[in-house]
Amino acid sequence: MHGQRRRLEGPRIVAYATLALTALTAITLEIHGTEEPGIRMMIRLTARTSVVLFTAAFAASSVARVCPRPLTRWMLRNRRYLGLSFAVSHAVHLLFIIYAAAVAGFLEINTVTLVGGGLAYMFIAAMAATSFDGAVTWLGRQRWQRLHTIGVYYIWFIFLQSYVPRALESAAYIPVALLLVGALVLRLAAARLGARRATAGAVAH
Repeated sequence: MHGQRRRLEGPRIVAYATLALTALTAITLEIHGTEEPGIRMMIRLTARTSVVLFTAAFAASSVARVCPRPLTRWMLRNRRYLGLSFAVSHAVHLLFIIYAAAVAGFLEINTVTLVGGGLAYMFIAAMAATSFDGAVTWLGRQRWQRLHTIGVYYIWFIFLQSYVPRALESAAYIPVALLLVGALVLRLAAARLGARRATAGAVAH
């Protein structure tokens, strides 16, 4: 079991995620077809895979601090690659949206969605491009941290405002909405725990 965890490390996570998305696409389009029903299904499925991968990266450091276990340490250790896997998943999501809107013509995108979603994709691209060690030196640690902090919270907000209204209308969306809210709660709890430990350490000295 330990050996299996070790094999699922680093860039291999992105490779496996890409293979899984490729298989998911092939199976879904085989079952539902390549017309509107199949494309809409792929848009929904890749939205879900993106949320799961994003939330894993978003909450990795927090859940490892609050609940240190082998799995949560693995998430923290591979947070970068979970984030890159999310970028791959959401790129596939975008391709199906573009196809549905610009090629097949059955999907309409309003201006608010275009601007808000477009900015989210700009953050995703910028964060993916600067997810390597050399980018910290190139940008400077403060600018790098600002980019990634603003980016993850903006993407989290875009997902939240997309899924919470749907969760109020359909129970099928409640787990995703709870996952997003839970991830934020974990980050706040981890920040509070870190502040308490820092205060305790200062008092001890």
